[in-house]
Amino acid sequence: MRINPEHSEIETELYNPCAPGSRFGVLASQLPEVLPEGITGFHCHCHCESPASALTKTLGYIEEKFGKWLPQIQWLNLGGGHLVTHKDYDVEGLIATLQGFKAKYPHLAIILEPGSAFAWQTGPLVSEVVDIVSNDGIKTAILNVSFTCHMPDCLEMPYHPAVRGAETIEDAREQGFEREACVYRLGGNSCLSGDYMGYWKFAAPLQIGDTVIFEDMIHYTTVKTNMFNGIHHPSLKFERLDGTIETLREYRYEDYRDRMD
Repeated sequence: MRINPEHSEIETELYNPCAPGSRFGVLASQLPEVLPEGITGFHCHCHCESPASALTKTLGYIEEKFGKWLPQIQWLNLGGGHLVTHKDYDVEGLIATLQGFKAKYPHLAIILEPGSAFAWQTGPLVSEVVDIVSNDGIKTAILNVSFTCHMPDCLEMPYHPAVRGAETIEDAREQGFEREACVYRLGGNSCLSGDYMGYWKFAAPLQIGDTVIFEDMIHYTTVKTNMFNGIHHPSLKFERLDGTIETLREYRYEDYRDRMD
């Protein structure tokens, strides 16, 4: 059974599963003193690329809200969002937290789902500049990829993805710099007016044919990509240590056409 500890370490409200009114998880106030037959464990997910300290806080809220039911269950699933592969992640702190909790509840099987840790920084989205549009002095580099189709997470949160070799200019810092020679919006290749983000400052003016690489996009690009209005998925490629590139799969317009048949 999914529980809602009414506490989350996620700052973006769109991704907060424990916000007031959330459709996720049962509140402690909604549970009877004795759990219904068939409920053998609790599941809780309230992290997103979070440090070990966040899990420590969450366990405190779980004990506070649901502690009296912990002796009645066999397992506790603490969900995903634990960025254990980050270079600054406190692995020893995580171990200490889990061991301390296990010592208090030795009968519980404790489960983690660190999916982001496995997918984090596993590959970029590589694009090419196909055109450069200027309007009122603001330059938009049109790419052969789409924020709407290939990086919807960026528009939903929203957040600006890191672009290799470029400086991200956001949080109103772009004001007064939008028309500088090396400052660009990046535009997608769909027909949606809002299929763009900006701004980024490059080391030199962009040219048609230049490569623009969005770092760490493969995880949500692959699971959230769509074929809006016939935009096909990015090709999947594998770069070996010797620099050779193997194409694993390519997509075409026909993939969109046939799935609509």
